[in-house]
Amino acid sequence: MVDKTIFSVNESNLTMRIQQAEMYLKEFEAEVRRAQGATGLFRSKEDALSRVMILNEFAPQDPRVQALFKRAKDCVMGATGNFIAVTDDMTQYLVNEENIRKLYAEKSAAAWEKAKAEHADEMIDRVFPAPDYTEADLEEYMGKYVVLDDVRYPMNQFMGATGEYVHVGKRSTGMYFIRIDSRKWLGPYEAVKRYRRLVDATMAEVDAWTLLGRITDITMEVPEAGEQTVGAPIYASVVEPAVLYVPGHVAAFYSEERETSGYFVDEDEVPAIKESWYTVKSVPEDVSPERLVEIFRQAIKEKNYELYEDCIQPERRQNPTQESLLLYHWDLHQERLHGEYVHAVVNPDATKITVVKGYDDSNGLDSYFLSAEDQKKIAERYGDKVEYASVETVSFDKNGKQLGSPVRRNCIRTNGGRWYVRDYEIRF
Repeated sequence: MVDKTIFSVNESNLTMRIQQAEMYLKEFEAEVRRAQGATGLFRSKEDALSRVMILNEFAPQDPRVQALFKRAKDCVMGATGNFIAVTDDMTQYLVNEENIRKLYAEKSAAAWEKAKAEHADEMIDRVFPAPDYTEADLEEYMGKYVVLDDVRYPMNQFMGATGEYVHVGKRSTGMYFIRIDSRKWLGPYEAVKRYRRLVDATMAEVDAWTLLGRITDITMEVPEAGEQTVGAPIYASVVEPAVLYVPGHVAAFYSEERETSGYFVDEDEVPAIKESWYTVKSVPEDVSPERLVEIFRQAIKEKNYELYEDCIQPERRQNPTQESLLLYHWDLHQERLHGEYVHAVVNPDATKITVVKGYDDSNGLDSYFLSAEDQKKIAERYGDKVEYASVETVSFDKNGKQLGSPVRRNCIRTNGGRWYVRDYEIRF
């Protein structure tokens, strides 16, 4: 609050004080305009509002003060941020995802129990303390199955002399070395990543796994990451994974018949289940930039990766490196739509189309002086015509509150063809 002794008001200085308050209020108004509906720290807010308040208490009937009070009130409202009513259709994707998560959690739990039951006769009864091979009979454990909880990957990953492993257990209770450099780990591991990417973004990055595996060997390693090791080597069972399980989410299996070397439970059924979610299934050839961005948003919300790709400029998805980037930013979009905002609105009045290459006849003046034939010849000399459409979007959280300032992303088209999203990396 402003010290009233510093901003004292009386009849003799009222006009001057009104002018001073207006100066601060203009600064506050400019900050609110620049925020464009977002909230944040407004540096001029306290100075402006305090001065208007003091003036209003001294001369509430003065028209000049009343005008300042109204402007200050509008600023306060603007500074609280922009809001919309969040409707069910905006958040339906969250309901759909929760339903499929529950479905696959049940399927996975049943498949996990079935896998354990199939190997019940070959299971080690007591996991810890782990077998001590200085005393235990090696043949007694070879080929046996074991269930290991709290498998810390990548935290406990290490490269040994005989392979790459994740260690489970402690020196005091003995250890198991899970082999992770073969397809028996990599296949199920990639299947879990696909599940998270295409089915259930509510599942965070997994760092503690449950695993069913088979003891295939015994080896001596130093279970420490990095080149500098300080501990002594120890003997431990080598475990090859058979099933990776994330309770409440998914169970993934190794399969030597599949091209991917792994799959999650009923993975082949996912497309048919998700098909019923889709509110948009294709991009029209005559799509406008604004509608394209809306379709792009829906593809991400509804986990339609094929549609997501089809929205993006073909030149940005031509090789494995670019495909990897598409997946990386797909994951980021999924996280944001679950942790930051739930919807984004396109502002159609803010779109700006610019010719960045080729002949630009958009102003219509050339046609006044040049015939269609003349313009055609000029366009041929310029080569391909490339246009950018800068489309503005505003994101909102689950309470309908605007998050941050409006965001712009470029769409692109060549020679009047179809529009594509160019800046797919940008958040909404």
